Amino acid sequence: MSSPSSTLPLSPGRLHHGRRWLGRHVAGLALCALLALAAQALGHWAVFDHHGIGTLTLALLLGIVAGNGLPQRWLGPAEHGAALSRQRLLRAGVMLFGLGLTVQDLAHVGLTGVLLAAVMLASTFALAAWAGPRWLGLDRPTSLLIGAGSAICGAAAVIATEPVVRARNGEATVAVSTVVLFGTFSVFLYPWLGEMAAHWAALPQGATGLGLYLGATVHEVAQVVAAGRSMGADVASVAVIEKMVRVMLLAPFLLVLSSRWLARGEGGAATGRRGGHTPWFAWGFLAMVGLHSTGWLPAALEAEASQAGTVMLAMAMAALGLNTRWSGVRAAGLRPLALGTLLWAWLVVGGALLVRGAELLGA
Repeated sequence: MSSPSSTLPLSPGRLHHGRRWLGRHVAGLALCALLALAAQALGHWAVFDHHGIGTLTLALLLGIVAGNGLPQRWLGPAEHGAALSRQRLLRAGVMLFGLGLTVQDLAHVGLTGVLLAAVMLASTFALAAWAGPRWLGLDRPTSLLIGAGSAICGAAAVIATEPVVRARNGEATVAVSTVVLFGTFSVFLYPWLGEMAAHWAALPQGATGLGLYLGATVHEVAQVVAAGRSMGADVASVAVIEKMVRVMLLAPFLLVLSSRWLARGEGGAATGRRGGHTPWFAWGFLAMVGLHSTGWLPAALEAEASQAGTVMLAMAMAALGLNTRWSGVRAAGLRPLALGTLLWAWLVVGGALLVRGAELLGA
């Protein structure tokens, strides 16, 4: 026969602790959730959808406006919940992001598409890690965050990389703002490049070539969709698949970056440590991709989990915005924009040459 205490679901001490925890976090979580849901609603507006401005970007912008416009007596009670959103919900959202991808996506673009995505990721990030600190005098975390966002999938890659490089307050916001700016430029540039392909032999040719080019070089998934729609259904189909392949490289990228970062220390100096703790959400991301690929999960459950992941990421972006001050963004100066310009130029020019070279070799 069990003792009376064993039948109680919670001891009074644990119940009191749980109430205190909820009391500290509920205001911030509610504010971040409200901003995330507002961003999702705005994301359906034609003006934002047409220009590839997605939920995550809008959540960041709404968070910045709230963080700089609301009185401190409102923001103070939200601090703990916002910090929870920036940390725990961020990692869970990145993990659930994997439910939108399958291993089968690799087959649709073949070995060429996979190699192209890998080469563009590695070269873009390496350029950021080298040029940011050495040429432009940027701090290493900001350089790596801008590099990750440019190389993989924009804002989602920045916030996924932030805990790995242990970025300080404001660095992730500067990086997100930079990659969003240049990704938005791409939405307008690539349809024009598609029209010019008939006249410039150096540009990728045909729907497949243009789709690979678009998917391998534009920052955000929403921006790829927006630009692809303007270039035709065939281009958009290939572009989205190539972009998904690029997004799938996020988890291996985080694992490699985590190992190298911990081995060299936060400041880039050698510490003698090898390996170390790898981000659990990166393994979870891969697990979700594998689970989605099997088709075992009911479609309704996958859709709900994927939607929950999107809300978590949007809440993390809103929390990031709440913690951002205009003075900190201004203090970063023009150097992040200079790095973003350099990486964007490489993506546009280098990506075109790589895709066109692959076309000529395969001809």
